[in-house]
Amino acid sequence: MEAVQKDYWYFLVLMMQLCFLKGSVQMKAPESKVILKDGMILDCLCPWTGQLIMVSWTKKSLSKPVAVYHPQYGTNFESSYEGRVEFLKTTEMDGSISIMNVTDDDIGQYHCSLQTYPQGSWTKDTFVEREAITATFSIQPDTKLVVTENDNLTIICDHVHNGEVYQVSIEKLDAELGSSNIIATCQMLGEDMELSEFNSRARLNCSDAMEVSLHLTNIIKEDGGLYRCNFSTDAGVQSTTILLTTLPAQDFRGLHHMLYVYIGGGLVGVALLMILLLTWLNRMKRKREEYRIKLHPAKRQRNPYDHGGVYDRMKKGTRIGAKDKDIYVNFQIVRAHGRQKQRR
Repeated sequence: MEAVQKDYWYFLVLMMQLCFLKGSVQMKAPESKVILKDGMILDCLCPWTGQLIMVSWTKKSLSKPVAVYHPQYGTNFESSYEGRVEFLKTTEMDGSISIMNVTDDDIGQYHCSLQTYPQGSWTKDTFVEREAITATFSIQPDTKLVVTENDNLTIICDHVHNGEVYQVSIEKLDAELGSSNIIATCQMLGEDMELSEFNSRARLNCSDAMEVSLHLTNIIKEDGGLYRCNFSTDAGVQSTTILLTTLPAQDFRGLHHMLYVYIGGGLVGVALLMILLLTWLNRMKRKREEYRIKLHPAKRQRNPYDHGGVYDRMKKGTRIGAKDKDIYVNFQIVRAHGRQKQRR
């Protein structure tokens, strides 16, 4: 009889989900992460008002629902969660549960589905992990990014992982509160791929090789912080962290101004250094020429005016001395032999 009742519950859950999938609007809330501890609460609080039809909780590793609640028919639980799960029902549209006497088998991905009237279906995924998030200063980011407000930025989940990847999630950590919020997921469903993003300013890109990047537009101050990319593989979960620092626009402009000042100063310094170097080289060249002339006097250039004074003195002395000296002239003496013959 108990087996028949459980089959009835599962059939009811399936039929209700099919009906609402066909004729109503579906809304998926941002994913969240919960640390494994006794009495942990898996939140599933619908934000709108209306009439609650049914709440169902499923776990990815289980083929049957973990817990089901119907306002008229009551609750039903999977055998391993029997007596450990309680629906909180703090408000009319609250499908949250608490789990007690937890074990490592409770780690995993849980899916909450709230069927309401007249709005439709509201769902949320919650990840339960073993280790708590430590303080920010103890987490050493693998990558550091700096961006100014109102700009755009792409966060790339780049990690050398082992094993086949079937899901990649990007979460934003809040180390002070010890919590996190998953803002994007990409998972393989057979040959198909499912993309989920929850930030209106975010666009998720996911390739067939599970290479994931998140593009953020119009960055605001609150976008700064620590991000973590989780790679769920058949060899386990592997993670890489990214620290994003946001700067006000005016600070970034001031940083650019100082950068320009430093670059200009550096260029001026290089120009002065080149001028000094060229001046020194020219001076050394002149010194080498002078030293070479001293070693080889014959190579010195002669001045055509060096002996002009000596020549003038010699000319003047010659003219003055000519007045005081006797002048000798040689005359040819012709003997008068012809005359003597004629007289004879």
